[in-house]
Amino acid sequence: MAVLGSSSSCSVAVVGAVLVIVLVLNGAGLCNGGKTSAFVRKVEKTVDMPLDSDVFRVPPGYNAPQQVHITQGDRVGKGVIVSWVTPDEPGSSEVLYWSENSEHKQKAKGKVNRYKFYNYTSGYIHHCTINNLMYNTKYCYEVGIGQTVRQFWFTTPPEVGPDVPYTFGLIGDLGQSFDSNLTLTHYENNPQKGQTVLFVGDLCYADQYPNHDNVRWDTWGRFAERSVAYQPWIWTAGNHELDFAPELGENKPFKPFTNRYHTPYRASNSTAPFWYSIKRASAYIIVLSSYSAYGKYTPQYKWLEEELPKVNRSETPWLIVMMHSPWYNSYNYHYMEGETMRVMFEPWFVKYKVDVVFAGHVHAYERSERVSNIAYNIVNGMCIPVHDQSAPVYITIGDGGNLEGLATNMTEPQPKYSAYREVSFGHAMFDIKNRTHAYYNWHRNQDGYAVEADSMWFFNRIWHPVDDSTSV
Repeated sequence: MAVLGSSSSCSVAVVGAVLVIVLVLNGAGLCNGGKTSAFVRKVEKTVDMPLDSDVFRVPPGYNAPQQVHITQGDRVGKGVIVSWVTPDEPGSSEVLYWSENSEHKQKAKGKVNRYKFYNYTSGYIHHCTINNLMYNTKYCYEVGIGQTVRQFWFTTPPEVGPDVPYTFGLIGDLGQSFDSNLTLTHYENNPQKGQTVLFVGDLCYADQYPNHDNVRWDTWGRFAERSVAYQPWIWTAGNHELDFAPELGENKPFKPFTNRYHTPYRASNSTAPFWYSIKRASAYIIVLSSYSAYGKYTPQYKWLEEELPKVNRSETPWLIVMMHSPWYNSYNYHYMEGETMRVMFEPWFVKYKVDVVFAGHVHAYERSERVSNIAYNIVNGMCIPVHDQSAPVYITIGDGGNLEGLATNMTEPQPKYSAYREVSFGHAMFDIKNRTHAYYNWHRNQDGYAVEADSMWFFNRIWHPVDDSTSV
């Protein structure tokens, strides 16, 4: 059940081809769940940073590359997609790169494109994939060859293997407000030092401005560059990436996003950039699209059906899923929006013992118990989520700091499936120790950089089949 919050009732969605029928059945004893944080954030309007803020600064020099960002470029972490924008002319699409301990510069050739959206024409958008890198190696790279050259660096992950430690950061629904800046700063200064960001969707919120003002894609790209030019962000498409605006003559969904942010979807035999998978260190990461078709026989459905059996937990013991719209949500926002996808895919998540599902969309924080709601068959009345050690933990982290503000209204009393929830902006870390243990923690922006507002140990159920429901 996506949202359950009454001690006398529960809702269940039975999904047909085009119809969701909601049945209200007696569900006494469902609620009185986990912990609702006592922390109360000062209620204040979320305000966008002015366009002349230093975080949006255009780099100096003629045709200087800007909005530089990287993501994984292949299946296993030996490839990197480098992307950037040149404002005045195409310039060079080449990337020069070299390992930190080498003076020999290598060259990769990319491609350049532009797009138009209503009355906006983009700069020249470059994408260049660097392949066959060495694992666990720091590389320097340069873009803007022949004009204004800018230099950055990144570190490739260790070779894929079951006991490889690795730390992922979690950010979602970021936007470009003062709170967004606090979230990114908080993540950057976290002493755990995340190595890759798992981004659960909703980047710049350009669609919230008149005519989907695509200048806001540019400002956000410059704002995020300070992190994403140096470590990969793994992209999930959210509803604010849709940019579907027939009233403006814009009928192609995801146009700005797909032109600006590439993903390595072909490496996992996906047919679209919105759902794909990668291996990184000891994790197998599956990205799904809440806003692409996922019903039976659709490309996304067929891909996931074939993808999950491929996961070798002896090689990558940690199975992580990312999506934008949460399936379990005890806030009074985006009610039931994830329900049809849950009905389609939740049995697979239980069967294949997905460890954790990260989502955004609801602008607050919540962590679930390990629960499933797959027993219902329209006649048995079993419509209540139950504790299930084969099920994932569901974490909603749509609390990056965007203009729309926080989701302040919770379902009361707190449902049993909800372990911890709080109305604050922040980020999280998923720190894999080895094949059996991972440590998860969430940080609110108001605290010191090392303070953990919520945390729990994950015990991998493939290698360590015990109850990991105890939070710290």
